Amino acid sequence: MKTLVLTGGSSGIGKAAVELFAQKGYKVFELSRHGESTGNITHINCDVTKPEDCKAAVAEVIAQAGKIDVLISNAGMGISGSIEFTEIEDAKRQMDVNFFGAVNITQAVLPYMREAKGGRIIFVSSVAAIFAIPYQSFYSASKFAINAFAMSLKNEVKDFGISVCCLLPGDVKTGFTDSRKKNPAGGEIYTHMNKAIESMEHDEIHGIAPETMAKRLLKLAETKSPSPFNTLGLIYHLFMFLNRIVPTRFAYWVVGKMY
Repeated sequence: MKTLVLTGGSSGIGKAAVELFAQKGYKVFELSRHGESTGNITHINCDVTKPEDCKAAVAEVIAQAGKIDVLISNAGMGISGSIEFTEIEDAKRQMDVNFFGAVNITQAVLPYMREAKGGRIIFVSSVAAIFAIPYQSFYSASKFAINAFAMSLKNEVKDFGISVCCLLPGDVKTGFTDSRKKNPAGGEIYTHMNKAIESMEHDEIHGIAPETMAKRLLKLAETKSPSPFNTLGLIYHLFMFLNRIVPTRFAYWVVGKMY
């Protein structure tokens, strides 16, 4: 029986993923601040922004399961608003959860994977890491950081039999939309802001089901040699392809027209 550790599994993509992995016979540990144990899923309270929480949670997993085969770093949150009017505390919180949360859980898991000489680490990033979205600048930056971190890690740990990859979702229909912290300040100056955020949220509400993303995560966990960056949906595959062939100036002109 393989062991999965997933952060941020109390809702959205994470919840769909832990349920699917449990159905497939994995011993599943869900790490979050608000989850609960159900069936074959064991919840462990963990705030990923606290390194000591991550280390304690991983130690509990090892005590119960003896190993960690797959880590999915999924915990995240979002803010929106103009760069000029974003409170620096909110920007730091964004990076603390999305980026340093991934760093903390990775550092906690690595010693056990190294000792076992194997494991897979999957980071849930975003298409926003490829095309930064206006008025979601700090979210986009946090996901850019995840991609760079993951690819550095990939080469550092390959000699220990540990593989690393990222899943870059596009619009997914989850509670993430409603829980995003929106800062309306400066709307009278940045006159496109409200319309851009409304458009973004409309796309999310009509986005891919989290259960579909969970199936992609399962495939990434079980594929022998997954691609470094992965997405789901024809339009998002097209975006990633275009990123490789079109000039950056043109790409961001298109993004500007979209938002």
